[in-house]
Amino acid sequence: MLDFVGKRKYFITLSAVLIIISLILVFTKNFEYGIDFSGGTEITMSMTEKVSIDDLRNELKAFDETYATAKIVELKPMTGMEDKALYAVTINKSFVEGESELQQSFKDNFAAAFKAHNAEIIQFNQISGAAAEEIKEYAWYAVLISLVLLLAYISLRFKFSFGVGALIALAHDIIITMGFYSLFGIEINVTAIAALLTLAGYSLNDTIVVYDRIRDNLKKMRGLSVAEIVNKSINEVIFRSINTSITTFVVALLMMIMGGKEIMSFSFGLSIGIIVGTYSSLYIASPIVIKWLEGKRAKAK
Repeated sequence: MLDFVGKRKYFITLSAVLIIISLILVFTKNFEYGIDFSGGTEITMSMTEKVSIDDLRNELKAFDETYATAKIVELKPMTGMEDKALYAVTINKSFVEGESELQQSFKDNFAAAFKAHNAEIIQFNQISGAAAEEIKEYAWYAVLISLVLLLAYISLRFKFSFGVGALIALAHDIIITMGFYSLFGIEINVTAIAALLTLAGYSLNDTIVVYDRIRDNLKKMRGLSVAEIVNKSINEVIFRSINTSITTFVVALLMMIMGGKEIMSFSFGLSIGIIVGTYSSLYIASPIVIKWLEGKRAKAK
């Protein structure tokens, strides 16, 4: 039997270091926000032949300087458009005022610049700054409310100490995952928030499995110390947790590799979160409640 609890100080120290690094990244490097959080316009365009990102930027910049700092990425082929090159151009500017005229002007200039490539605009997706701020505000509210509700659920099903342990583990998972978003410059948008909420549910499910085993073993193994019971409980569920996590991670990783830009924010967060969440459920959420459980057992005597 592996001694996870005996090494809990090392695991907690490692997590503390990762959290500090993640917070430094979040507050210094910040995030790459999508247009649904920052406002702006995303234009999807197609051509019969590929052009370099630099050539595309230079041509766009020639008729509007706004595009000098535009984010331009090549997209994966869409169904029915496999023979065309697709690009997404994102700018921090909305065409809300005089929308139809500005859009038509952009289409005409773009079509003229890339006439040889039969260029055309497929879609304009735009969000005003006020709408983006509202979306961002409500998205973070959703995360905070979810954490509070999860704390209440765990506290009712188990004990308050378990709820605190689960909440600390969830905060640990979200902070570290956000640090990876910042480190790799992955967009924070609505799908990223969906990934964080999915991660919270997934990690909580893993934590509940461990807590359930601890609760059962506390009743059956009264002769053992709390630390021994927690360690035995982790050993009993570790292979089940790791096997479940591996199969889920493989799916999330394939989504990230093959899914393209549209679901990158979601699949990236899920891939990182599964690893971090499995680790925290086994090595953070459970060992962190040992002191509380020892105190309650001492009072009961």
